[in-house]
Amino acid sequence: MSEYLSEEGLEKLKKHLHDLKTKKRKEIASRLEHAKTLGDLSENAEYQEAKEEQSLIESEIAEVEEKLRDAVLIAKEHRTDQVVVGSTVVARSDHGEETYTIVGSEEANPSEGKISNESPLGKSFLGHRRGDSFEVKTPGGAVMYEILEIK
Repeated sequence: MSEYLSEEGLEKLKKHLHDLKTKKRKEIASRLEHAKTLGDLSENAEYQEAKEEQSLIESEIAEVEEKLRDAVLIAKEHRTDQVVVGSTVVARSDHGEETYTIVGSEEANPSEGKISNESPLGKSFLGHRRGDSFEVKTPGGAVMYEILEIK
C-alpha cells in the first residue's frame, strides 16, 4: 500500500532508518558482546533481553524500508481546484471555520491540523472542489462541511 509523504516526511523517515542501522545496531551489538562475557547464555537474562531488542530493531528497519520503497512523494505544487493529498483546505462546519492539510498517515497529526488521507474526514475531502458541501459521518453524528478554499 502506498504511503504518501512530503519531502520533509521522506527525509525524516530516511534519517530514522539511518539512525536505526547505525546507532541502534551498534548499541545492540555492544550490549550483546558485553552480555556474552557474563557467562552461560542460556541463563543470561541480559543477553536474552538484548537479543529480543535486536529482533525488534530489525523488524522496525524492515518496516521503514518497506514504507520508503512504497512511498509516494506529495508534489510541492499541487492542484488548487480540487482537494488532493497535499492540499490545505479551509472548510466551514457546525464547529466553525477550520483549516486542514491532507497528508499521508505517517505524517498525520490532528493537533497540528494535519489529517490522514485515510481518515474518514480526509477521505471525505478528497476530490471535492471549492464551494462543495458534503456530510461526514463521525462518531458524534453527521457533520456538514463546506469547502471555502483550497491551497
